[in-house]
Amino acid sequence: MYLETRYFDMLSDSNPQVSCYITAPSYILQHLECRVINSMSSLIVNDNEELVSNVIAVECSDMEKKIPFPICIAIPFTARYRGNYRDIMVKVSDINLQSSYLTPNSLEGMRGTYKGTCAEVKVYKLGIFSVVSCLKKESFMVTKKGLTLKPSMDSRVSLNYPPGVFGSPVLVQLKVQPVDPSLVAYLKTQQDTSYPVVSTSPLIHVKHPSIHPFQKPVTVFLPCSPHPDKKTLGSEIDHKRTVSATSNRIIPLYLSRTKSASIRKPGNNACESLKLLGFRSRDSGWFGLDDVVVRDMQNGLVSFELCEQLERLIVLHLSSNVENSHLVSFAKALEEAMLGTTACAVLCPQKDHPHRVVILVVPSKDLNQMLRNLRSEAFSGPPEPSRPFQVKEGDQLLLRFTGNIFASSNGKDYGKDYKLIFHLQRKPRLELQLKEVDEFGNYSCPYYKGTLVVYKIPKEGVVHNLDQSLTLDEIHYQLPVCKLPLKLPKHKKLINRPQSTKRISTDPVGALWDNVLAWLAEELSEENAACLSSSLPLRRSTIEVIRLKNPGDLTEQIHELLCFWKKSLPNSTDKARLLARHLRKIGRSDLAEELRFKWEKKVFTEPQPWFDTAK
Repeated sequence: MYLETRYFDMLSDSNPQVSCYITAPSYILQHLECRVINSMSSLIVNDNEELVSNVIAVECSDMEKKIPFPICIAIPFTARYRGNYRDIMVKVSDINLQSSYLTPNSLEGMRGTYKGTCAEVKVYKLGIFSVVSCLKKESFMVTKKGLTLKPSMDSRVSLNYPPGVFGSPVLVQLKVQPVDPSLVAYLKTQQDTSYPVVSTSPLIHVKHPSIHPFQKPVTVFLPCSPHPDKKTLGSEIDHKRTVSATSNRIIPLYLSRTKSASIRKPGNNACESLKLLGFRSRDSGWFGLDDVVVRDMQNGLVSFELCEQLERLIVLHLSSNVENSHLVSFAKALEEAMLGTTACAVLCPQKDHPHRVVILVVPSKDLNQMLRNLRSEAFSGPPEPSRPFQVKEGDQLLLRFTGNIFASSNGKDYGKDYKLIFHLQRKPRLELQLKEVDEFGNYSCPYYKGTLVVYKIPKEGVVHNLDQSLTLDEIHYQLPVCKLPLKLPKHKKLINRPQSTKRISTDPVGALWDNVLAWLAEELSEENAACLSSSLPLRRSTIEVIRLKNPGDLTEQIHELLCFWKKSLPNSTDKARLLARHLRKIGRSDLAEELRFKWEKKVFTEPQPWFDTAK
């Protein structure tokens, strides 16, 4: 009898989540074990793949037990970005990380109490399973009679195989990878020799059997608009995919010359030309095909005849002639940039508990939305997010705390390094507790100081350090991708004095000031407080320390701000008149007059109706 069993991950003891559902005979389910091994995710994803689920290992505890394959496995996943150019696939890997791909039988929206999406497949072996978003691949059988290939992801792409191109039926696999115009514009600002590149076609991945060379030329049609703009961008690239794969993957750096290049009108430059670049791994990568003539067709299409097999190809629209070596360099940089994402490191303390922090690596495009989400979870405050840096899918980021602050994930083991693995659609997140290394350190500052240093671990270093952090000797040659300054408020030391030594204030003026400032802190709004802090002669560092000491309590922040300002003035200063002047300056004359009344009457009461506020 076949039964379906839920398996939970143990990443969070407080809120375990379903890692997968397995349908198999009941006597088999008793011996199946499912483990979440997200620490291996760097080794699971390949180029142009994005992880959208946990990485799980399914094993049988009884090695002698014969499993009646196939059995059904459904893996929950969350894909934020879907589009015409990408597919959801289940990746199956063995212990040596040799992988194969399975197309899900279904993408269920409901499974018991689980309301998310599951990728369900039938498997014939156990191993390591994950759900990935990858470029959509379509297969076509080209017979002796020929065939015209039109992939579903972009109908403008067409490969016309004439009759007799192959002596026997041949299986052709095709993938289309869109190129965003803004990515081309960014690369032009980085390479002067690439400036004549006006636009490109999509990057075409095509796979032919090498034992079947072309007997006749194959005619290829590709979209390559000479001047793509925002109006045609939606048709050039699937909108949802554009948002994820390109807009957030480039640094928003545009020089004035890039803008001028984008507004040239067709036909103004007699030197404009089209160039085909091809890629073959056996020929050491990219090269220019000088003997292929690329013709400009109508409606932004180009065509050419291909006489040899290529693994990848792309057409460049040029405003002037460029040497092949420069175009090859541009193609390599473009391919590399399409795999990368511009991201920022974010560290936010909890408002009520500044020693508890959350650390994330967020695509630059999603930064503002992520900060809003953190504020709704009561996480906000300094430091500011890091400067943008480039990161690829599956890159590992080593987090090292230096200075007088270190961290712990369990509140006990401090001083360790921590690791985040970047996945564009997985929202990598780490929650830690911070603590000062030396309680008596930073004695001249009102807070403890430290730094979070972020290193990017190269993928070749991940294999040998899968379950451990790199040592300082192994990363000393690398520059950190970013640094975030850290501050922790110092502890308030309570001194229990004997009753006979306790200080009792007998100053009535001081008591009146305490009452007045407490009253004023209650009356001022957040906007008033911001204006007043700018008006009062206080250092920004002092204001920041006060915010750190009283996170989330605006009234207490204002009260301590006023007390600090009062203590900083000489005794001879008429503090009441000076404070009233600052209140008028920020537009609160009503509070200024009420303050004058309280001070003159030496009582903490509301002003009487007969009080004349005119001067």
